[in-house]
Formats: sequence, structure tokens, C-alpha cells
Amino acid sequence: MSEFKVRHVGAPNTLDWRAWLENKQGQAVSAWHDIPLYADESKQILNMDTKKGKLRFVRNCFPHKGYIWNYGAFPQTWEDPSATHPDTKAKGDNDPLDVCEIGEQVGYSGQIKQVKVLGVMALLDEGETDWKVIVIDVNDPLAHKLNDVEDIERHLPGLIRASNEWFRIYKIPDGKPENQFAFSGEAKNKKYALEVIQECNEAWKRLASGKSEPGEVNIANTTQQGSKGFGAVQPNSIPAANPQAPAPIDSSIDKWFYISSSNI
Repeated sequence: MSEFKVRHVGAPNTLDWRAWLENKQGQAVSAWHDIPLYADESKQILNMDTKKGKLRFVRNCFPHKGYIWNYGAFPQTWEDPSATHPDTKAKGDNDPLDVCEIGEQVGYSGQIKQVKVLGVMALLDEGETDWKVIVIDVNDPLAHKLNDVEDIERHLPGLIRASNEWFRIYKIPDGKPENQFAFSGEAKNKKYALEVIQECNEAWKRLASGKSEPGEVNIANTTQQGSKGFGAVQPNSIPAANPQAPAPIDSSIDKWFYISSSNI
């Protein structure tokens, strides 16, 4: 979305680095609460915020090196930790909906992509429902050929299977157990995914309005007038832009981990 840009503060690859989104007036906004969910609801085109989050490098679990898609989240969605989903039998993970964008262009932190929904997987992460919505950038060369989950296997064979494996094993090198999936790992179709998005958008509305208890969730925003967190952040409390060169990354980050069948 052209009305937003990224404000960089500090050096990437350090704990001091931050990336804020700001509007045309130079005011910092919340990527979670202030960016609209839909870029064009009539065409089912959604906004996706590309994220890296806190300083954390995922392990290279052979044959996957780093993330195998652009990883981000849908704004104005919330996986309610007090609500048990009837199909997964597990409560939400208290985060916005995670999104895997499978197009060929590598995104950058803070980028807002316009995407269309193809399907969804239900990861059970430490007993919580952690949906992974599968989407493609509307500007990707393959976007016109991918309209539902079955099209992914037709045009990108093996990607769903690789994504399932990636999420199952990526925490094993850190000494954690294999993740599990609902639906035996099956990726549900576009219709089901859109229903999940709608449910999580409604949950976010309850969160923003104060009908749901936020707990430790930050609900500060600059655009949701009447919401509990509106105006909670003062413009001068956000650091000015101060981009710096990336810090070197420790060579151990490039280490490969080979997960044998006995581990999973």
C-alpha cells in the first residue's frame, strides 16, 4: 500500500533494530491494528504484513534453508486464546493470523503485500491452534493460475508437503518436540480459509472494542476511533528514522541440521 512506508531504526541483526510502519504524514502506525485487512474485499484481495519479528533465526533443517516462503500476518485478525475451535479442539495462540506467501519475489520486513487466499493448514503449536494461511501475491506471474489449494500441487508440486514438514520439524534443533497438525496435516481449501479469516477478524473486533480481555496483547492504535487502544501511543514517543548497516550474522546460523526419522 503506497500510503505506508517502513521507518528503520538501528542496525538489522541486532536486538536494537526496529521497523515501524508510518503513514504519509510521518506518523507511526500499528501494522496489526491500523492496516486494513482487505485491500479490495469485493475481489477477496487482502493485505499481508511481511514480518521477521524479534531477533530469531530459524534453523536450517535439511533440505530447507531458512523460510521457504514469505512469512507474515494478516492485520486486524486475532486467534482468541479463550476460544476453542470446534475442528481443532484447541484454543487460539493469541496472535494475528500467520500467512505463508508462496510467490517468487522475496519480500522485506514491513512490506505490505496484496494477496489472494488459497488455503490454510492448522498447526497445533504446544497445544494451541496456530493457523497458517497459504496465499499468493496478486502480482505474481502464477497468481492467475492459483485459485484454490489444489492448484498449488498442480503448479508448485511438493510445496504443500514441504511446508507441512517445515512446520513439523523446525523446532527440533532447539530441543523441542515435533509439532503436530490438525486434519492429519491436510491443507484445507480456500472456502475454509476465508471462514477462518472471518472468524479471526471478528475476534479482533471484540479485542479492539474492549469486549475481549487483551491481557498482555498491545492494542495501541492510531486509526480505530472509539477502540480501547486508540491514541495510546503518542507520535513523539516513536524513535526517529535512524537506518544503519546490518550487523554481521554469526556463522553458526548457516549450520545445517539433519533430522532423522527416529527424531520425528
